[in-house]
Amino acid sequence: MTKVFIIHGFEGRPNGGWRPWLMGELDKLDIYACSLSMPTPDYPKCDEWTNEISRHVENNPQDEIYLIGHSLGVPAILRYLEMSKAQNIAGAILVSGPSERIENKRLLSFLDRDFDFQAILTKCQKFSIIHGDNDPLVPLDNAEFLAKELNGELIIVKNGGHLNSSAGWNTLPQCLEAVVKLIEA
Repeated sequence: MTKVFIIHGFEGRPNGGWRPWLMGELDKLDIYACSLSMPTPDYPKCDEWTNEISRHVENNPQDEIYLIGHSLGVPAILRYLEMSKAQNIAGAILVSGPSERIENKRLLSFLDRDFDFQAILTKCQKFSIIHGDNDPLVPLDNAEFLAKELNGELIIVKNGGHLNSSAGWNTLPQCLEAVVKLIEA
């Protein structure tokens, strides 16, 4: 069975922004989707978030898993893939995610060192990166870097901002199209 796990960002909630819409659209296609409730989203710890992702993936070892992360959910997925032993991660979609070190102490555990892209690519080979061209929180060059390092498709959303509900995004058709494309590939 194909399953999609969605990881929200810093100070996010599972049912915020476009996540409920995406789950509904995937359900219409008979694709199971679940937005995970990440621990302590206001004071996130990378190891807690990667453990939560791991728990869901490990509970579904026979399924084909796709991961979708928004904002801080992106480095959470990348850190998970660095250490994961899972063999069933079929693809990942990274939305508005940072890829460079950051000075915010609450986020430091996610971005305190460079990513091990070689290790990540042994766990997952299919990536799409979606980013607003005018994101005020995460510069577009972060997405360009991730697309290059992960050999992923880069989808730039004109006037997208941070692609969250504050920027007016309660649906994200670009993400739906990207996940369907990865599943069908």
